[in-house]
Amino acid sequence: MKATHPQIELRNLHRWFGSTHAVNDISFEVAAGEVFGYIGPNGAGKTTSMRILSTLDEPHSGDAFVDGFSVLEDPDRVRSRLGFMPDYYGAYQDVNVREYLDFFARAYGLRGGERKRAIEFAMDFTELHPLATKPIDGLSKGMKQRLCLGRTMIHDPSVMVLDEPAAGLDPRARIELREMIRRLADLGKAILISSHILTELAEMVDKIGIIEQGRLLAVGSVAEISARVTPDSIVRIRLLEEAQSLAKWLESHDHVADLEANGAQLKFRHAGGEAEQAELLAKIIAAGFRPVEFATQTKSLEDVFLQVTKGRVQ
Repeated sequence: MKATHPQIELRNLHRWFGSTHAVNDISFEVAAGEVFGYIGPNGAGKTTSMRILSTLDEPHSGDAFVDGFSVLEDPDRVRSRLGFMPDYYGAYQDVNVREYLDFFARAYGLRGGERKRAIEFAMDFTELHPLATKPIDGLSKGMKQRLCLGRTMIHDPSVMVLDEPAAGLDPRARIELREMIRRLADLGKAILISSHILTELAEMVDKIGIIEQGRLLAVGSVAEISARVTPDSIVRIRLLEEAQSLAKWLESHDHVADLEANGAQLKFRHAGGEAEQAELLAKIIAAGFRPVEFATQTKSLEDVFLQVTKGRVQ
């Protein structure tokens, strides 16, 4: 039966450390099968709110819910439904990959055939079978991250919280990790992930939350937040002929500003939506100009982050 509640919900969370208001009235939701990117500068409150969600810390006020269960009132039920992958974890000496996963499977109460199936699934999913008997302190950074992901999913949680999982990974390892996270979302898991590698994060998330100085500044898709912050679009046109004539023609048109012509290239800011842009393109062609390219520049997650945040720390 499909859940009628969000798999993750933070509701008016507050957390102080002395005089520092580390988490200040944070609220957002993540649905099943959704990847939520949680971004902000160091010290913004990301890890603190993720630790509260994972029952590793308690808020001074507010609450957080996993699969409908409160972290304050039902922490045991929350822990059985949540997998937390910290930004740093210890490696045990003289323990190999399979033994490590077996230890955590036992810690979650898995027994007999259920435990064996969970270990096999985790090793299949993370492709760690060839390293099953390798001591974990001899693994590369990328393989250790795979192992930690396997540990996080060993009890088949409905919610996964991943704190900086791609930190220190090489490009191939980051790509492979990104693909695994999307596959986990396809299995119906709600995933909350923080990262400073915004280009990687943008390719895997459905929504983002931007936090600074403990406050949540924006929530939504990159396109939604971008449209709220800067509704204007940057339009680029390439013509078969010089662009100066088109630039002069456009000066009197609505929604057009900041024209820049360079040879056959033309760039300007457009305040209208897609319908107005389509209408403008039709008029350009009807006026006898010959565009071979007409494109709207999409704002990146980095652009949106820089527009929303102010670089403040606490």
